[in-house]
Amino acid sequence: MKEIILATGNKHKVEEITDILKDLPIKIKPMTDFEKYPEVVEDGQTLEDNAKKKAAEVAKYFNSWAVADDTGLEVNYLKGAPGVYSSRYAGEHCTYNDNNQKLLKALNGVPLENRQAQFRCVIALSNPQGEIKIIAEGKIKGYIALELSGAEGFGYDPLFYVPKYEKTFAKLGEEIKNKISHRALALENFKKSALEFLI
Repeated sequence: MKEIILATGNKHKVEEITDILKDLPIKIKPMTDFEKYPEVVEDGQTLEDNAKKKAAEVAKYFNSWAVADDTGLEVNYLKGAPGVYSSRYAGEHCTYNDNNQKLLKALNGVPLENRQAQFRCVIALSNPQGEIKIIAEGKIKGYIALELSGAEGFGYDPLFYVPKYEKTFAKLGEEIKNKISHRALALENFKKSALEFLI
């Protein structure tokens, strides 16, 4: 079974990605399982730039295959913001709640019908030489809720409202979210190409 390094220190992403890829015959190992790992600066202009950079740098550091993702929340009313800055929307060392509160403030007074948004996720796979072999994307459309709702998930999940289910991601539960989310869709697209490289 081939080992693949997951280029993230975010335990929520580790759990989600591991669960979605559990049917692939690969062993996924988060880079944070190692005593030392690279601190990749996410300075790309796009989600794809950041995903590719993280995958390549981590792959070369460990001389192993590596997979990385970058995810962004794009709000129409805010002209695509926070986008590539989603994880640090409220500042470099902000919490999930800091980001959510800043987003609510930015949309204060905007009715629900004008709060359209989409979550986008880009997955990149690098070989041990730092060459990107797969780029896969997934996205889901929804709305930014008027207030926080739900206790599951992470990040903007308490604010991202999915009309089909009439719930936020944070109220959907892991089983449903991991089938319909932007990351789930990106990983499903990733799976279609991954087998030829990883087996």
